[in-house]
Amino acid sequence: HPQTDGQSERTIQTLEDMLRSCALEWTGDWDDYICLVKFAYNNSWHASIKCAPFEMLYGRKCRASICWDQIGERVIEGPEMIEVTNAKVVVAKEKLKEARTRQKIYADKHRRALEFQPGDHAFLKVSLARGVRCFGIKGKLSPRFIGPFEILDR
Repeated sequence: HPQTDGQSERTIQTLEDMLRSCALEWTGDWDDYICLVKFAYNNSWHASIKCAPFEMLYGRKCRASICWDQIGERVIEGPEMIEVTNAKVVVAKEKLKEARTRQKIYADKHRRALEFQPGDHAFLKVSLARGVRCFGIKGKLSPRFIGPFEILDR
């Protein structure tokens, strides 16, 4: 069931955040930015695997279009490619397991109950409602939080 796949859900959440930033910053439809967001995500360093997803998959850093005319790229074929890919999968699984443990320890260490006092400021989470426009943007790409608001009474 797709809703129980936490890794996919987390990736989708990250991509939505990136698209939201683009939609708020620039004008136009969100689908105009998917290619840029995909490129940025796949070439960003991820703490969990200690490299970019592109680098993990292909074994080298992504070359921007300015470098595409360079030669000397190594081609891996056949059984060697399967061995290299399997080795990368093993490394990725180990790094993800380490990252999960590290993230749990970090989250547990910093988790605490929040108590607000009069005069404090807080942001409010905006609930997503179908068909409702918030700040001129409809749906998932509207801002998640509004504020800050001052707390007047306890």
